[in-house]
Amino acid sequence: MLNRYRAVRDQTLALIKDLSPEDCCPQSMPEASPTKWHLAHTTWFFETFVLEIYEQGFKPFHPSFRMLFNSYYESVGPKHDRPLRGIMTRPSLQEVLDYRNDVDERMSQLMTSARIELEDVVTRIEWGLQHEQQHQELILSDIKHLFFQNPMRPAMRAASSSQNNSLRSGEVMQPMEWFEHPGGLVEVGGDQESFCFDNELPRHSYWLEPFKLSPQLVTNLEFKQFIDDGGYKNPRFWLSEGWMECERLQLCHPLYWQKNADEWFEFNLEGQQPLNLQAPLMHVSYFEADAFARWAGYRLPSEFEWEAMVIKKRIDPLLAEKTLEDAIPLRPCIQENEGFSGFFRIGWQWTQSSYGPYPGYRPLEGALGEYNGKFMVNQQVLRGGSCATPVSHLRVSYRNFYPASSRWAFSAIRLASPH
Repeated sequence: MLNRYRAVRDQTLALIKDLSPEDCCPQSMPEASPTKWHLAHTTWFFETFVLEIYEQGFKPFHPSFRMLFNSYYESVGPKHDRPLRGIMTRPSLQEVLDYRNDVDERMSQLMTSARIELEDVVTRIEWGLQHEQQHQELILSDIKHLFFQNPMRPAMRAASSSQNNSLRSGEVMQPMEWFEHPGGLVEVGGDQESFCFDNELPRHSYWLEPFKLSPQLVTNLEFKQFIDDGGYKNPRFWLSEGWMECERLQLCHPLYWQKNADEWFEFNLEGQQPLNLQAPLMHVSYFEADAFARWAGYRLPSEFEWEAMVIKKRIDPLLAEKTLEDAIPLRPCIQENEGFSGFFRIGWQWTQSSYGPYPGYRPLEGALGEYNGKFMVNQQVLRGGSCATPVSHLRVSYRNFYPASSRWAFSAIRLASPH
């Protein structure tokens, strides 16, 4: 447990090694958070939910941090307004790093004591590590959105030439056979013998009609065809709320695309790059994903279809680890080189399933019961994990969720048969 704790905490610091203190302070929009806040909040989680309960003679690192870095836990106490996180120039980044070091030392002492034998503290530490891995992905998605607001289009890392797979705009991707599933009664949900969040439980039976899923994610080229065909200008492809959002924001392409003259570019963590038409499409909302599916004559899968197909195909999330070039991802892998057909490690895949409780769902007792259950409204489920998700955080039953209008997450599209 101690080795895993150190590895996860070190990985968070590895993500920010090329960021300046100035990079770590701003907040690009209310839905995002400054990198400095992510560093502090993940530390606050261990201090509040582990040390405060189990450390003998507990004293907080700083009394104000309990309020400053509380995210949404009403039962813990007051919170700093989320849209105002970016105006906190104090504490400094160095003070936040000192906070992390202090809590890490105290957590190490706790984990080497006899008290670690308590089952509850082990569970809380694992929740804290899984929580931190969620924030590792958020650090990347939030800093990407922040850098995109900068006219200089700065890069987080130097560009690599290892994946130069762009296609000329006139080329067409070759069609592939669909993955078929006979339907029937399937078992879905988490395995209580290994870690899963409470929203993945209880495991239960679900009836599926026969269905088919596309073997790959939608590509930039395919979505460009949707744009060229007037997809953003035709309301018949859009849900009503999605069309209102499209009109209000004057949407005409995915979030990080830009067109200069006749050439498309895409911004990623390597800066502004020519659009790779062969690469999987990324950073679209549920509304955009659903509109594309309708335009193409298909639909989005349900989360249960997605999970059942992964189980049928025996797709192991850990196979994704073999595709990594380094520990810190910058962009999605080219999926046709992947043995797992992009189900994991490329982009979170929108499903048509609303985020709600499974039959018999029970949230955890106490403040941790606020982690998932109270967000089960006005959200759509995404499955699979992305290029920014730590590999050890992936599992078949994982349920991510975002509002239908969200675009800054590493979200992608997988199609399902219309019937």
